[in-house]
Amino acid sequence: MWEVRESRGGKDPRDGQGWENRQDAPCDLVTVPARQGLEAVDILRLRQGVGPVLHDRAGDTLGFLVPPGTADCWDLPGSACTQTFPGDEPTAGYDPPVAGTGWLVPPEGAHGGATEPSQLLAALGEAARTIEAADGSHHRISRPDNWS
Repeated sequence: MWEVRESRGGKDPRDGQGWENRQDAPCDLVTVPARQGLEAVDILRLRQGVGPVLHDRAGDTLGFLVPPGTADCWDLPGSACTQTFPGDEPTAGYDPPVAGTGWLVPPEGAHGGATEPSQLLAALGEAARTIEAADGSHHRISRPDNWS
């Protein structure tokens, strides 16, 4: 289970305001199995749509930061969505908000803010199909017709 850290306050290097004074809404966190999440990160990077992403230290799960309110309507079997940042948004140099995690894609390396839920759903679906195809291909070895 991911344990959310308390807000630490501090300066947001983008605008000089303290995080505790920002009016930004909190982010939610979508957690998925690591294999599917890594595939989705690659897909989102190609489309320049990946926001900050966390990984757990055990390497079992990834967490995608998504806009607030996503948890209210998120429904994807095999994943979970919870509110993570109580009133803060992550910025460069910000420690991961969840205990026992690190940044896979840190805020300064992301293509903007939180990942859009519709893009994440599409990427996770594509990732699942890619994994299924890869796993299925291990059982079928096709040879060219000219092999004897």
